[in-house]
Amino acid sequence: MKVSDLVRELGLTVFCGEAGLAAEISGGYTSDLLSDVMGHMEEGMLWITMQTHQNILAVATLKDAAAVLIVNGAVPDEETLAKGKEEDVPLLGTTLSAFEANGRIYQLLHKA
Repeated sequence: MKVSDLVRELGLTVFCGEAGLAAEISGGYTSDLLSDVMGHMEEGMLWITMQTHQNILAVATLKDAAAVLIVNGAVPDEETLAKGKEEDVPLLGTTLSAFEANGRIYQLLHKA
């Protein structure tokens, strides 16, 4: 599934990184602890978090994430948006909780 498909299916907000919406999502990883994400997330995964500071973009870039999904209706600040535009990382948003977003995304990625 492409990031753009996920945006359409779940009605996600695209904060920045539109050029990366064609990326394929290989799986997902959910964590709010940056060191945990750095140690366990694999390339091409969608990262689901409630964090909104610009360090999420450094980690997403380091791990070559397909996109970052911010849950609970949180909105990144201007610094984070500027960094996201610079790095061209798809930064997405939803009002769903992490639990609900994970369930829906898992179902979409594993459709038969």
